Amino acid sequence: MAARQPHRFLRPFLLASAAAIAGGGILYASYRPRNLPGSDPAAVPPPGYGEGGMFVPPRFPQVKSREQQIADLKKSAGIRETLEKTKGVFSTFLGSGDVIEKRRVEDGAETYDLLIIGGGATGTGIALDAATRGLKVALVERDDFASGTSSKSTKLVHGGVRYLEKAVWELDYNQYKLVREALRERKYFLDTAPHLSMWLPIMIPIQKWWQAPYFWAGTKFYDLLAGSEGIESSYFLTKSRALDAFPMLKKDNLFGALVYYDGAHNDSRMNVSLAMTAALYGSTIVNHVEVTGLTKDENGKLNGARVKDLVREKDGKVAEEFTIRAKGVINATGPFTDSIRKMDDQGASEIVAPSSGVHVILPGYYSPSKMGLIDPATSDGRVIFFLPWQGNTIAGTTDAPTDITQNPIAGEAEIDWILSEIRGYLAPDINVRRGDVLAAWSGIRPLVRDPKSKNTESLVRNHLLTVSDSDLLTCAGGKWTTYRQMAEETVDEALRLYKLKPGPVLQVPHISGTEMVDDSAALDGTCQTHQVRLLGAHGFSKTLFINLIQHFGVETDVAKHLTESYGDRAWTVAALSAPTEKRFPVRGLRISPLYPFIDGEIRYAVRHEYAQTAVDVLARRTRLAFLNAQAALEALPYVIDLMGDELHWDEKRRKVEWKDTVQFLASMGLPKSKLGVTRKDVESGAAGEYDEHERKLYSRHDRPADTMESDSKFASNENLVLSTDSRANK
Repeated sequence: MAARQPHRFLRPFLLASAAAIAGGGILYASYRPRNLPGSDPAAVPPPGYGEGGMFVPPRFPQVKSREQQIADLKKSAGIRETLEKTKGVFSTFLGSGDVIEKRRVEDGAETYDLLIIGGGATGTGIALDAATRGLKVALVERDDFASGTSSKSTKLVHGGVRYLEKAVWELDYNQYKLVREALRERKYFLDTAPHLSMWLPIMIPIQKWWQAPYFWAGTKFYDLLAGSEGIESSYFLTKSRALDAFPMLKKDNLFGALVYYDGAHNDSRMNVSLAMTAALYGSTIVNHVEVTGLTKDENGKLNGARVKDLVREKDGKVAEEFTIRAKGVINATGPFTDSIRKMDDQGASEIVAPSSGVHVILPGYYSPSKMGLIDPATSDGRVIFFLPWQGNTIAGTTDAPTDITQNPIAGEAEIDWILSEIRGYLAPDINVRRGDVLAAWSGIRPLVRDPKSKNTESLVRNHLLTVSDSDLLTCAGGKWTTYRQMAEETVDEALRLYKLKPGPVLQVPHISGTEMVDDSAALDGTCQTHQVRLLGAHGFSKTLFINLIQHFGVETDVAKHLTESYGDRAWTVAALSAPTEKRFPVRGLRISPLYPFIDGEIRYAVRHEYAQTAVDVLARRTRLAFLNAQAALEALPYVIDLMGDELHWDEKRRKVEWKDTVQFLASMGLPKSKLGVTRKDVESGAAGEYDEHERKLYSRHDRPADTMESDSKFASNENLVLSTDSRANK
């Protein structure tokens, strides 16, 4: 009996110890120290001062000019152009001192391994992957990089908590697989472009007590799936702490909140960086070049495409067609996928189910600067994100079938629905007004069509690879977070389909600006894009903006914006900025007084990022058009003047730019009455005036101004607006 006594105490002790160890392990796994992407010191230290106190600027490699890239495209078909300078009588007849002499040299053709059609996230991702495997790559884009869906996302880099919920409840392995893949890619995304992406805490408000364990289990499962790819563990907030973190929340029926972590990014800047990085690795990348037809050999297999330079048309010149030769052609045109497939085969079936996603931009005071919010249960079952972005607040999105257009316009019904949902979870004393919408746009998601489903909201955002009879390789569907994985699978298929042989990249460009830094990616012919850091990442750190302030004398918000948009290339942008002739700031003339975009960004966009139109700058190089359509309109004269000086535009081209840009701003939420606005109207301030109907929709202030009773010169019962005998009406 006495012998059993120790065992009676030993067993509970062992169980308690095991529970403590297990609990400690879970706590350690949840709260262990982790390295935040971008928090490490820069791989390349900031430039310093040499002998004699002279500043030693960084020396970054240059991409080829757009003209050089187009010349390279023409070489693929055996066409070489030589530029001969002539003077005198020839210039009199031709109106120029330049005569283009074309020579067809069949033996000198430099055929590409791959021709990629489409310069969005998918197309530029494929170009970078193929180039870093040693392939000879060309990419053409009809408009600009990220001109379509890739610039109109929710700005999240996420695994998809709603997809995970569906995967669990519907026992859908494909949904589960998509989440796992996206969580892995999320980490690669933030590692290779830390200046353009960041971790963002997102709050889920809890209305009922029983929702707490439900959402807690869901977010913890999300953390578990992320594993080492995660960064911070989700956590619960009591009602008081939730309101402290997000003061705009409605207090009624609020039980608490759960906070989980996902990624956020600057989508179009990311897209442009992918394109420029691919160009530095040897790809021929050209925007504003339209594919007019596909070419085939005697066996009916694709061997290239006919294209034309649309910039020449904008300049009032003839856009001559020319041929690009390639061993394989890849279709990565997003919503326009089926148009290229039908260019190849008129009888091709449509594989894309286009879905419209509307977003609105509200002032920054609608949300905390470092905390987002998700409403998982809207009035019709859809999900609404409410996120801080570029100093403003982005809200969306809708999800409905749509027609495919170049620049879709957000409808008033969709905007009103988003605003109505926002009112449902913000405090009642916050007046959510239509006039607070600074910009609104509609992006077309290229969802993969499921013939069994009519509701596009239920479609999985998976990608699909298809090959036509003529060997057109199409990559359709997917989402921003998984662009790299999509590119890897596409290049793998291209290698097999076109019998291409990858190889090591022997002349690796020193993208960091120095030979002393190893990019850690062994470019041996295999896919290494999970390690290839994008242009701007090498010298970026969270404190880089301080170096810019100290050296160039730019304002703090401008310096932070530059480093978070350009990484270490912020040095070049700041150097291209004009002096202010003030004590401080010393450099950087703002494009708009409301935002930190400066003149150096326009020069950098033209010289280093192939910007060819004012829309390229206002929408994709800076994000002003997405943040505030009216501010973009007011900045337009300055942007056109600066770009015109850089690109030598004549007066006719400047007028074309004005007309095209104002038309584009209509798709960003600019009122219809502004479509006929002139430059003179903007410069005189008349463009800010509204009629009575539009004032109620768009004006961000009340009229007439309310006067406090203590400050009024009139009696409290005297109505200055309605009274016919009022002194104000005499």
